[in-house]
Amino acid sequence: MLDSWKTIRQDTAQSVEDFPAAEMNFKPVDGMMSFGEIAHHILVSSHGITGMLLDGVDNMATPQFRETIMKYAAGLPGPQDALGLARALRESLEQRTAQLAAQPAEFLARIVTRFDGQRVTRLEMLQMAKEHELTHRAQLFVYLRLKGIVPATTRRRMAKPQAV
Repeated sequence: MLDSWKTIRQDTAQSVEDFPAAEMNFKPVDGMMSFGEIAHHILVSSHGITGMLLDGVDNMATPQFRETIMKYAAGLPGPQDALGLARALRESLEQRTAQLAAQPAEFLARIVTRFDGQRVTRLEMLQMAKEHELTHRAQLFVYLRLKGIVPATTRRRMAKPQAV
C-alpha cells in the first residue's frame, strides 16, 4: 500500500512541476480551489493525517481537528510555491512512508476514530488518505488538460510500444 502511494505521489508532484509556476492560482471557475490550493491540500492533509497517526492520535473526531492538522503543516510551502510544493510532496511522503514501514504490524491494526466518527484501523485510515489524494490528483490532471498539458500517466502510456 505504501509503495503504490509513493507512485501516486510521484505523479502528483510531477503534475505540480509540469504546471506553469506563474499560474498556480488558476481555477476553471469561481468557487473551486486553484491548482496550487489543491496541491497544497494534498500535501497538508496527508502530512497531517500520517503525522497524527504516527504521534498516536486515535480520535480525529474532535472540534479542533483542523487546527491539529494545521500544526503538522508548519514549515510546509504555500499554494503559490510550485517548486517548494513539488519538493515537499515528494519528501513528505518519502519520510512518512519510511516512518510507517518501520512500525510493528500491530500499529496498523489499531483502531482509530476518523474525523467523521467512523472507527477504522490505521491501515484503513492510510488507505483513505491515499484515495483522497487520488481524487484530488484527478483534479490536477483536469487542470493540466485545460492548459493543454498531458499528465505524466498518459505520457507514459503513450510512450509504450503499441501491441499489434
